[in-house]
Amino acid sequence: MTKTTRCISPIDGSVYLERPVLPPDAARSAAAHARQAQRDWAARPLAERIALVQAGVAEVGKTTDRMAVELAHQMGRPVRYGGEFGGFEERALHMAKIADEALAPIIVEDSDAFLRKITREPHGVVLVVAPWNYPYMTAINTVAPALIAGNTVLLKHAAQTLQVGERLAEAFHAAGVPEDVFQNLVLDHDTTSDLIAARHVDFVIFTGSVGGGQAMERAAAGTFIPVSTELGGKDPGYVRADADLDAAVETLIDGAMFNSGQCCCGIERIYVHGTLFNDFVEKAVALVNGYKLGNPLDPETTLGPMAHTRFARVVHDHIEDAMAKGATAHIDRFAEDDGGAYLTPQILTNVTHDMDVMREESFGPVVGIMPVNDDEEAIALMNDSRFGLTASIWTRDAAKAEEIGARLETGTVFLNRCDYLDPGLCWTGCKDTGRGAGLSVLGFHALTRPKSYHLKKA
Repeated sequence: MTKTTRCISPIDGSVYLERPVLPPDAARSAAAHARQAQRDWAARPLAERIALVQAGVAEVGKTTDRMAVELAHQMGRPVRYGGEFGGFEERALHMAKIADEALAPIIVEDSDAFLRKITREPHGVVLVVAPWNYPYMTAINTVAPALIAGNTVLLKHAAQTLQVGERLAEAFHAAGVPEDVFQNLVLDHDTTSDLIAARHVDFVIFTGSVGGGQAMERAAAGTFIPVSTELGGKDPGYVRADADLDAAVETLIDGAMFNSGQCCCGIERIYVHGTLFNDFVEKAVALVNGYKLGNPLDPETTLGPMAHTRFARVVHDHIEDAMAKGATAHIDRFAEDDGGAYLTPQILTNVTHDMDVMREESFGPVVGIMPVNDDEEAIALMNDSRFGLTASIWTRDAAKAEEIGARLETGTVFLNRCDYLDPGLCWTGCKDTGRGAGLSVLGFHALTRPKSYHLKKA
């Protein structure tokens, strides 16, 4: 009997897609074809690989209307936001732009006596395990630079966004990237682990849960295959007394609620200087009360369902735990809240770090807000987390923000913005967020290995 995997649409709980899972022998064969194709792919001129990746991106750009509708069906994002092509293109084209410089040899000496240099060599076969919450953008973070650097890519997309992997493969193949160079595979957990443990791949990039990242590292144990992980966060925002209050409210609450809060670098806890706290909460509540929860296919909807009822259950549990411990909920239940995937966005005060909502990743439309007395208290609370992806500081004093940022245990420090991935900077984290280096020049370095040449000419 053929094993299958399903995408259950959060719109109505129906089966949107069902695909057969690749058997283990077929998965190993796909990896073998990728390995065989990699040498010829890497031998192509860098400019040719860049051009083919850019052409693949352009092919995806021809289908943006379809993209928005398909994403609504798969993971619930409202069609009014138009898919993900803007960020998808920005990231891929930036990596194409910096490839020559990032992959250039480092010349230590080029004299009559010696040539000493360090080159960048592709790892070989790269396995990309991509998540459902921003399925195009998270995948392209690695797919584009991996292919440009001369690797072949096996893409395993999340079951919730099965169709995205298919669309990416269709576009890149139509653009001229050979089918064995970029393959979309539907794999179960055991087969994925087997590909890693048996060294059928040479590099793994995983974006997802802490448990998923641990499973990847266990599979790679003893193989010396590098595993790059980005495992989410509990990202804080800090509003100092001198902040632009209206800008802070608008941006931080959007960072907490956009995409139904399903963002690795979304804002999950906010600390506000006591002099601004009441005004911040009042404005935040008014903003959230203006949201329209509903069917993501409706262009009037601003907040769609969560991607699956099990994800919504986590958020429900965090809210119930907080209220049982004394938290105050400020948003009355929306009429469209069905107790399942459609979830009322929530703002909580009277919260403490004894509550799950301030410690565990909620990954949904809820945020706890606490007053603080000064920078020292805010820094201590921001660092009181097992995660470390991003932190957002709101102040008119840039020097003070940099000083605070130097003391934060995080991968990215934002000033007066949040919830954004800059492809020119390294996307990385610490603690239970995992370890890795995505995008930027360092992204190319992660997807290649150094090779040294010490050549005595005479």
